[in-house]
Amino acid sequence: MEVKNLKLMARTEEDMKVVSAHLQDSIANVADIANLEKNRIFLMQLNRFMWEDVEKGILRKNKRIRTVLKFDNVIKVHSKNINQFKKDKFLDFLTIETNKMPDNNYEMKIVFAGDSIIKVVSEVIEVTLDDQGEAWNTKNMPKHGTI
Repeated sequence: MEVKNLKLMARTEEDMKVVSAHLQDSIANVADIANLEKNRIFLMQLNRFMWEDVEKGILRKNKRIRTVLKFDNVIKVHSKNINQFKKDKFLDFLTIETNKMPDNNYEMKIVFAGDSIIKVVSEVIEVTLDDQGEAWNTKNMPKHGTI
């Protein structure tokens, strides 16, 4: 049976919650983040933990897959607590917070562990998540403490 790679498109704040949930526990390398100002595109490649696969049953293996997160119609991008010169540093994805601003633009904060944030401001929500290539097995399953 051929496994189809996940491809999601977000156009609303609710859609962004779905994208964020699928990215939970992903890992991004600083070198795999790009803001293409002239094209008004922000791109990030991540190693996504495939929670949807784990939830299918206890006999499934833990897997990761490369995925591309793309934001279109980007006005500006800011980062906090991310040293862009340390290209070998990894960021642990937590969530994406989306807010409509008073000027009707959208602010989407990509939040990582360690209070690292990338803030993307765009005219509209036009975001895609697109898995690339084949998944691979990983020994480690992300664990979360209880609150």
